[in-house]
Amino acid sequence: MIEIGRSKRAATVYGFDDIAIVPTRRTRTPGDVSLSWTIDALTFDFPLLAAPMDSVMSPATAIAFGKLGGLGVLNLEGLWTRYEDPEPLLAELAELHDPIAATKRMQRIYAEPVKAELIGARLREIRDAGVPVAGSLSPQRVREFEGVVSGAGVDFFVIRGTTVSAEHVSEQEEPVNLKEFIYALDVPVIVGGCATYQAALHMMRTGAAGVLVGFGGGATKKNRNVLGVEVPMASAVADVAAARRDYLDESGGRYVHVIADGALGRSGDIAKAIACGADAAMVSTPLARATEAPGRGWHWGPEAWHPTLPRGERARFEQVGSLAEVMFGPSVTTDGTMNLVGALKKAMATCGYTEVKDFQRVEVVVHT
Repeated sequence: MIEIGRSKRAATVYGFDDIAIVPTRRTRTPGDVSLSWTIDALTFDFPLLAAPMDSVMSPATAIAFGKLGGLGVLNLEGLWTRYEDPEPLLAELAELHDPIAATKRMQRIYAEPVKAELIGARLREIRDAGVPVAGSLSPQRVREFEGVVSGAGVDFFVIRGTTVSAEHVSEQEEPVNLKEFIYALDVPVIVGGCATYQAALHMMRTGAAGVLVGFGGGATKKNRNVLGVEVPMASAVADVAAARRDYLDESGGRYVHVIADGALGRSGDIAKAIACGADAAMVSTPLARATEAPGRGWHWGPEAWHPTLPRGERARFEQVGSLAEVMFGPSVTTDGTMNLVGALKKAMATCGYTEVKDFQRVEVVVHT
């Protein structure tokens, strides 16, 4: 602990940019590496989820991501559940370059109510395509739409917010009791984000199948500016991985997956997240660079259009290739924004590991 004043001490923490992975004495051939990831009863070809952001995931891209072998998560409070055809609005937003004008327009567009019938229709569209189905709601909307989401036959129910706790207290409204809610559902729940050992341990005790670590997407920078809140992801993932270990002992063998969600703009960040203890990663920024991305080169999360306190960053990215190329290559960039799967395999092989679970034990160092 560092003393920052007579009355306050602070821990030293690290982000992914502060650490590096150390190769071992043995190397492997990338073709020998398996990225297979099993959560609940489903197995995926690689441990990556596509984040529920309108600029990245539409029903079409969720289907495409699922067919590639991952899990696409649809934002059930986004444009696709507010409008029958949001494409003209997405095209309009792509032409807005002034950040203030864009934020004002987004606030007006997202003021349209979420429609239960569209939630059901979008989820059934994904299910009919034959890929795993996952939809995301914020904790505030879970009670309102839980029935239609469960009725649509989702494989995973994602409860995702900037910061989610298992012990939310409110004098204004009755909060969701996560433990009661999760145990009453027939589908596995992934919940987050959290950033500390204690918060993660409490979430694991609710019965969640997976815990999201971090704020996700471009929210981190603006949360620091607007709220003063930030998640140093390397330390956060390592702390939550420790909570997973202790909960495994406490529960008598129940394993809860740790999913890094934020500061994952490049393939090296994904490798570092797993090296710090993550089982999987929820990615968004690399997918926003795909030519199929609904944002047309722009990327934003739900924090960007908050009606009274927007704090997410709407960012512009160059589109570098198709979704398949972003995931599997061939890459035409040298900055880690393409061939995410190939890069993770190469990182693991370079360090002598063939299984994701084993790669969590790799040595890391801190840049000084």
